[in-house]
Amino acid sequence: MKSAYLDTVALVERLHRYFLEVVRSEVDRLGVRDINNVQALILYNIGSEEVTVGELTQRGYYLGSNVSYNLKKLIEHEYIAQARSPHDRRSVRIKLAAKGAELRSKLDVAFQSHADELVRSTVREPDLAAAGETLRCLERFWTTFLNGRALPLTSAA
Repeated sequence: MKSAYLDTVALVERLHRYFLEVVRSEVDRLGVRDINNVQALILYNIGSEEVTVGELTQRGYYLGSNVSYNLKKLIEHEYIAQARSPHDRRSVRIKLAAKGAELRSKLDVAFQSHADELVRSTVREPDLAAAGETLRCLERFWTTFLNGRALPLTSAA
């Protein structure tokens, strides 16, 4: 089990890096040169919502300091608009600006194309769904572990 566990973790990490390269390729193909692949994913994940920086980090997609830097760049390049929350002046809410919404729409078309190609490959939707459920179980295990509710470690004495 240990070997399968560590192999899976390594695969997840490798797949994430590959996916970032796929996103980089799509961003390049679209002729976008002023933001990077991580920033494009942040845009995509914001979607039509209006969120705070804290909400983005709570989703677990990004590290806190990286989110601030990447959002700053997205704001500078006019992909994202920001406004102070009317209810809490300390909180800044962000949403896609027109330029960001346009890029998100183009990325959505590209991701749909990837999904369509995947259907024509050897990967079937039920298999992908099963893999996703297994990864969600692993995520719940890690969340529980990090929240201190994991079973105590035992020694092999």
